[in-house]
Amino acid sequence: MVQIRCSLTRRFVVVSGMVLLAGCQFGPAASPSASVDGPPEQPRPDLEHLPDPVPRKEPKSTRGNPASYTVFGETYRVLDSADGYYATGIASWYGRKFHGRLTSSGEPFDMFKLTAAHRALPIPTYLRVTNLDNGRATVVRVNDRGPFHSDRIIDLSYAAAVKLGFEDKGTARVRVESIEQAQRYFLQAGAFRDIAAADSLKDALTQLTGAPAYVVRVSDDRLFRVRLGPVTGRPEALRLQAIIVAADYGEPLLLEE
Repeated sequence: MVQIRCSLTRRFVVVSGMVLLAGCQFGPAASPSASVDGPPEQPRPDLEHLPDPVPRKEPKSTRGNPASYTVFGETYRVLDSADGYYATGIASWYGRKFHGRLTSSGEPFDMFKLTAAHRALPIPTYLRVTNLDNGRATVVRVNDRGPFHSDRIIDLSYAAAVKLGFEDKGTARVRVESIEQAQRYFLQAGAFRDIAAADSLKDALTQLTGAPAYVVRVSDDRLFRVRLGPVTGRPEALRLQAIIVAADYGEPLLLEE
């Protein structure tokens, strides 16, 4: 079953080629109701300072990534990649009504997380969204399809709307940019036949860098390898490598995850 949700017009589920429709409404200022979307019944003051999700490499979801799909007679094609994606337009948000329901990726929608729905970008994709009216920005993770409304380019979670400062307005003018998913690295600082020597280097590097080091054996290899990581981004990996070299521990190998 592939489930796609439209928060601005209707909700539908595709089951064996059949489309089932159910009405839904949008109204951020509406009173709590099971049939009307809006903010949570209890405010969450911490959402304005919610940390941005850290972009990371993820495989495409097994759900929500068909080559193309049709909604209300309009056919949409899913992009192979989000590289270089950039758009400006109107963003909307969805919240209480869909909280806990499955997104197109199969993950439950959580209005308190920084997520988004997009018609064509691969699931998942990380985006930087900037409110053009106030300059506020946040990072969101696309895990849903929509909005199927011609004048909207993205549908954000309630939490994202709070961070961008338009939760009371319903829509905002935004800039949307794809974020290159940061590669993660491990640093291999040494390989020993003696586990005591490996443990000694591990302890020294942890104290030197402040990053967790550990000892690992690879497959049937008899060597005990000392590694640090994972480290997000090549600049941080190179920084740690330089610290270790400067302390005369040799030059660690950089291993991509």
